[in-house]
Amino acid sequence: MRLLFVAAVLMLSGLAAAAQDNPMQPSETWEALRYDVIEQDTDPADAAGVMVLDAPARATNPALVPVRITQPEGAPAIRRLIVVVDQNPSPVVATFTFGERMMPLDFEIRVRVDAYSNLRAIAYLDDGRSVMAGRFVKASGGCAAPAGSGPDALADAGEMRLKTIDEAGRQISTLMIRHPNFSGFQRDQVTLLNIPARFIDTVEVTQDGESLFTMEGGISISENPVFRFAHQPSLAPLTVHATDIDGAVFDQVLSVGATG
Repeated sequence: MRLLFVAAVLMLSGLAAAAQDNPMQPSETWEALRYDVIEQDTDPADAAGVMVLDAPARATNPALVPVRITQPEGAPAIRRLIVVVDQNPSPVVATFTFGERMMPLDFEIRVRVDAYSNLRAIAYLDDGRSVMAGRFVKASGGCAAPAGSGPDALADAGEMRLKTIDEAGRQISTLMIRHPNFSGFQRDQVTLLNIPARFIDTVEVTQDGESLFTMEGGISISENPVFRFAHQPSLAPLTVHATDIDGAVFDQVLSVGATG
C-alpha cells in the first residue's frame, strides 16, 4: 500500500517537468457531445491567462494518465470544473467544485484514456465566464486495462492515506483512496468474464468545516484515486467522505502530515 502511494505521488509531482507541447486537435466527437456536456453550441473561450492543463503527449500507462490544472496568481477563482476525455466510453471524467481555500487552483488527478484523444477541462469562474483548456494525449486501452488487483481488492476499499507538505506559503496535500474503480470493461484474468463496474462516484473533502473540493466522478478516474491539491495552510485534519456506486460509504478524518 505504501509503495503504491509513493508511486502515485511521484507520478503526479513529476507531471510539470514532463509537460509537452501537445495542443488539442479538431474533434468531431467533441462537436457531437459538447451540448450534452456543457449545454453550449460553441466552445467556451480559450483559458489562456486563466488556467493551464498539463498532461503528457504520450502516456506511459493509459490507465494512470496524470492531469494537472493550475492557475496563475490573480486569476479569477474556478468554482466548477468538468474534465472530459473525448474518446472514452464515458467521456465525462468528473465534475469538481472548489472552495475558496483552494484558490488559485493547483489540482492533480489520474485518469484513464481509452484511445488517442483530446483531454479537456471546462472551468466556470466566479466572474460568470467559462473557459476551456486541454491537451492531446496518445494513449489507448486505459478503460479496459487489467486492474492492479482482482475483485478481492474490494476487501480494503476505502482505506485512505494523506501526505502534506508546506510549499511557498501553501499546503500541498496528496490524498489516496484505496478502491479498484472497476470500469466494467476489465476482465477477470481467471474467469475471463467482465468484472462488473464498481467505482467511487462522489468525494467530499473539508477542513476546518469548510469545503476544499467535491467530486462527482465516473469510470474514467483511475483505480486507487489520487488527488494532489494546494490549499490554505491549516493544522486542522482533513475530513473525507466518499461513496461508490454500490452504496458503500467511506468516511475518514486524516491528520495533516500523516504519511501512512
